[in-house]
Amino acid sequence: MSRRILHADLDQFLASAELLRRPELTGLPLVVGGDGDPDARTVVATASYEAREYGVRSGMPMRLAHRKLAKHRPDAVFLPSDKAYYGRVSDEVMRLLRDLGEPVEVIGWDEAFVGTDDDPWALAHRIRETVATIGLSCAVGIGDNTLRAKTATGYAKPGGVHELTAANWFATLGHEPPEALPGIGRATARALAELGVRTVTALAESRPGDVAARLGPNRGPYYVSLGRGMGRTELDTGPRIPRSRSRETTFPVDLTQRGALHTELRTLAVRVADDVDAEDRDCVRVGIRVRTSGFRTTTRSRALDPPGRDAGAIAAVAAGLLGELDPDRPVRLLGVRAELAEPGAGPG
Repeated sequence: MSRRILHADLDQFLASAELLRRPELTGLPLVVGGDGDPDARTVVATASYEAREYGVRSGMPMRLAHRKLAKHRPDAVFLPSDKAYYGRVSDEVMRLLRDLGEPVEVIGWDEAFVGTDDDPWALAHRIRETVATIGLSCAVGIGDNTLRAKTATGYAKPGGVHELTAANWFATLGHEPPEALPGIGRATARALAELGVRTVTALAESRPGDVAARLGPNRGPYYVSLGRGMGRTELDTGPRIPRSRSRETTFPVDLTQRGALHTELRTLAVRVADDVDAEDRDCVRVGIRVRTSGFRTTTRSRALDPPGRDAGAIAAVAAGLLGELDPDRPVRLLGVRAELAEPGAGPG
């Protein structure tokens, strides 16, 4: 048996974690997000499958989720996000996966890669059975690299097992749009369509230089590699190290005044700088996220030169990026992100 990578992805994780401590809510449409107020200007973090039946999705405004459910399921329950609790549940799941005796790479609260040289299907069933011992369920994707394993999980959800390798990659995905691949969203798919690339096969057959001319020297070749199903075959089993720290806020009332926006931006930058300092790592790049009243979300980023942890420097770069964006509509959400230097890189 050649080496296989498995991708374990917990089903509706936040909702399932809530059901562990609130089993009486089982079977009800469950929405988790913000402070749990369905009329707040926050977004859905996750929704149970019962809520998804009525069109509720992650990232949807909480008010819209409330409207969708109120008509058909007035018994729907809205709960606040409890990050500390979800972290504890996730830690327990990852401990159980490591106890299986195979290399594990944690890539998020609710997902991890597991490598094996033995029967991957047998391991997949062991993973599902192990997760079930604490009342959760998961889907498992099997692949000959990380990309194919993660893509396979989409075909396995909820709670199943699916395998994607070089042998069936194009038979399964070849006629699908590029958005079927992890890491390709609507905007990228539209840019690819402008090049005549509308399927995974077409993307795989594209010349990297042609795609790079439209999408950039780094992203272009990367997207072509996704189309070809290329991914890592070795796992990083060390502790999960955050790549960035971010803070964002959704305003009770949309902001229109430039001065108010910059005041909020600086407040966020100071909080991010504190987070960066707590990591004992420098910020190397600053990004901002702006969502306007029409729910159009735009992001921009720029290197922090020299890298550092100073709130004033981070705020200055963020302010410059906001000035370039110059939002022409009221702003409902503002965020600041700091990308972090590699551990041990030393002060900037």
